[in-house]
Amino acid sequence: MTTEPITGPTTPPVPAPLRHRLRDALAVAIKGRDRLCASVLRATLGAIENAEAVPADAVSGGAGLRASAIEQSPVGVGAAEVARRVLTEDDVRAIVRAELAEREAAAETYRRVGRPDQAERLQAEIDVLAAFV
Repeated sequence: MTTEPITGPTTPPVPAPLRHRLRDALAVAIKGRDRLCASVLRATLGAIENAEAVPADAVSGGAGLRASAIEQSPVGVGAAEVARRVLTEDDVRAIVRAELAEREAAAETYRRVGRPDQAERLQAEIDVLAAFV
C-alpha cells in the first residue's frame, strides 16, 4: 500500500510590499555600484519616510505652543516621541507614482529647453522607478 502525499490547492506567492522591494533593490544597487539606481531609490525611500512623518502641529499638541517653551515641554524618556503615520501599500504606490510623474515632467522640461543630457539622465531614473509600479 503506497500513500500519496496530500497536496492542497496551491496559492500564488504573495509579493513583498513595495517598500521592501525598493530597499532590497537599493542594497543590490549599492553592492553593484550603480550610482544612478541607488540615488533614485534613496530619494524615493526618503519621500516615503517623509510622508510617514507627523506634522509639526501634531507634535506640539496643536494648541499653538511654541516649540521653544521649555516650561511647556514634556519630561521623561520618550515623553516627546510621537508615533509615525502608517502608510498603506496604496499610499506607498501613490508616492512612487508621484516621484515618477515628477521626473517625467522634469525630463519633458529639459527636452523643451534643449538639455537632452539631463533629460536622458531623468529618463534612466524613470526606467528604474517604472520597474516597481
